Amino acid sequence: MIHVAISPTPLSLQECQNTIQDPECGGLAFFVGDVRRHNQGNTIEQLEFTSYVPMAEKEMQRLAEEIIEETGSTHLYCTHRIGALKIGDTAVIIGAAAKHRDAAFQACRLMIDRLKETVPIWKKEIAEDGSYWINAHP
Repeated sequence: MIHVAISPTPLSLQECQNTIQDPECGGLAFFVGDVRRHNQGNTIEQLEFTSYVPMAEKEMQRLAEEIIEETGSTHLYCTHRIGALKIGDTAVIIGAAAKHRDAAFQACRLMIDRLKETVPIWKKEIAEDGSYWINAHP
């Protein structure tokens, strides 16, 4: 089972857990990315995320399928926020379920790393000394 979404509304870790829980899976792993106050020496006031949603969700689906195949995980969940987020708001939640913990941990790590590399999501950092756009992938 795969669930991917770009969302303008707050994300829920409980929803993620409810979605991927399976009596056949003993390992559940989660990654939650929150907006932090400091980045690269700048004091951040808020972030604004934008995305080309149809392309982003299609790429997230492709990545999830690839990662499930590689890791042997059973379920993979990935949601990313768009819009204006304050310090402490959750920007991304990833959850993986597998028979064993190693596959679940590996799936979470691969999903966040590959999401940042290829999914068309951009962020604007609004800092005390100005604002600037950052491409979410190098």
